[in-house]
Amino acid sequence: MPETCTPQEDESSPFQIILIFTVIGTECIIGIVANGFIVVISVAEWIQNKAVSMSSRILFFLSLSRIALQSLMMLEITFHSTSPRFYYEDGIYDTFKVSFMFLHYCSLWFSSWLSFFYFVKIADFSYHLFLKLKWRITGLMPWLLWLSVFFALGYGTLFSYGIYTVYCNNSFPIPSSNSTKKVSFTETNVVNLALLYSLGFFIPLIVFVLAASLLIISLKRHTLHMGSNATGSSDPSMEAHLGAIRAISYFFILYMFNAVALFLYMSNFFNANSSWDVLCKIIMAAYPAGHSVLLIQDNSGLRRAWKKLRSQVHLCLKK
Repeated sequence: MPETCTPQEDESSPFQIILIFTVIGTECIIGIVANGFIVVISVAEWIQNKAVSMSSRILFFLSLSRIALQSLMMLEITFHSTSPRFYYEDGIYDTFKVSFMFLHYCSLWFSSWLSFFYFVKIADFSYHLFLKLKWRITGLMPWLLWLSVFFALGYGTLFSYGIYTVYCNNSFPIPSSNSTKKVSFTETNVVNLALLYSLGFFIPLIVFVLAASLLIISLKRHTLHMGSNATGSSDPSMEAHLGAIRAISYFFILYMFNAVALFLYMSNFFNANSSWDVLCKIIMAAYPAGHSVLLIQDNSGLRRAWKKLRSQVHLCLKK
């Protein structure tokens, strides 16, 4: 009977594995609940009004991609910890990585389009091109969202070619023994990974940075224009500017941490379940959860709906 190829030894103790499941599982559950809430509110708006605003559509796409992303993250951690022999099969390993990058690209694109939509709708510029874009953005945005999905799928699929190689080492020595065994290893082409990673993230990140920068310029111009007649944060236009800038700033800070953690994780730079590898996973799980919670806090409609839901749950618990 031929000897099967066993996965690499996992040095994590049962306590460490439980801790990983607890921390990352909690982050993923928070993210799934927050994004599920956004999806439910968007669907309720569509049912009630027979229409849904474009910002709600973008949030709907963004939330769906993040629910799928965090569900996949929990599934991958579960298989990696409980069924490593299945996880390290060549086709399974590639499928997880391709799906992971596809959903990350979708999340980034949708977040960037949300920032861009905020900028076009809120900023105040008198340029002809900008005014034309402001008039047509609602019609263009659905096409941009679907184009982003195909772009993310195309770049994500490329991660199945020439990036990861799962192979079996037939002469892995067994400690305290003169014998050897077959052990599976993964080899990562970091150069190809860095190239694809950069190309896939460059365009949406540029869209985001331009939208954020121009929105800040618009806010500064708006503040100077108000002059002595400024009413402070109670001015609706000022509130819209500040709320959008807060949402964009939160996204940028969380995204930069996530981008570094994601690259290190995808490159297999650290040993599986080492302290640094676990930290990368925690950051990747915190990014979609944290940003979605902040989006709910900064969106007046979502914030009111969340307070209403919370009060209803509190009343039910008191009965």
